[in-house]
Amino acid sequence: MAEKRMSRWYFGGIASCGAACCTHPLDLVKVHLQTQQEVKMRMVGMAMHVVKNDGVLALYNGLSASLCRQMSYSLTRFAIYETVRDMMGSGGQGPMPFYQKVLLGAFGGFTGGFIGTPADMVNVRMQNDMKLPAEQRRNYKHALDGLFRVWREEGTRKLFSGATMASSRGALVTVGQLACYDQAKQLVLGTGLMGDNILTHFLSSFIALATCVCVSVCVCVCKCKKNVYVHVCIVNLYLNITILFLENLTLHSHNQLHNAAGPT
Repeated sequence: MAEKRMSRWYFGGIASCGAACCTHPLDLVKVHLQTQQEVKMRMVGMAMHVVKNDGVLALYNGLSASLCRQMSYSLTRFAIYETVRDMMGSGGQGPMPFYQKVLLGAFGGFTGGFIGTPADMVNVRMQNDMKLPAEQRRNYKHALDGLFRVWREEGTRKLFSGATMASSRGALVTVGQLACYDQAKQLVLGTGLMGDNILTHFLSSFIALATCVCVSVCVCVCKCKKNVYVHVCIVNLYLNITILFLENLTLHSHNQLHNAAGPT
């Protein structure tokens, strides 16, 4: 009899880091657009401006902080959600009701967003550093150096600046990405038309992705109060679509291949 293999919560953190490596240039451009004093450039123009002035590698400024954020934010939310879900589902009572998945996803995402706030703040600072005059640049060497210097120079409270928005977004996105994925997969399998295979994982991922996109639009509209920043919403949307697609693709494809590998 083949051994049943279970996915591991840390797959989510690894998949998120892979997605961050692919989408970091887009995230950097988004930060530059958001920090303009007035709208002078659009997405493509800003990207070309960064490459022209600082080189192609400048698109990856702050990558260490982005990875640090994923290893704190994503690992936390996946650890909470998948660990509790597996514990509650192991009692022979069947899958969790959808409302419980939503509550669990919101709690995991909120907690992960809060824990990931310091790395997120350092990430934004490292990405935006090149726009400042030379005498005002912070010149963090890497994410850990940035975290230590903020704590030493500005205090612990500054590390969690913006935690409310980060936690709220984390809760909404995790509900869409994890709770809706599990529910979509459960419904697809319940039809009896598809088995537990990679096609089912892809279909469930796209359903979860659509939910996350809707959530991301709402968050973006709340953040962009002025019409002059509508193009930033569009970049934010593209970024979130790409990140969530890569996370879902990497995570759930890895899980499916792991489950199909047979006994050890």
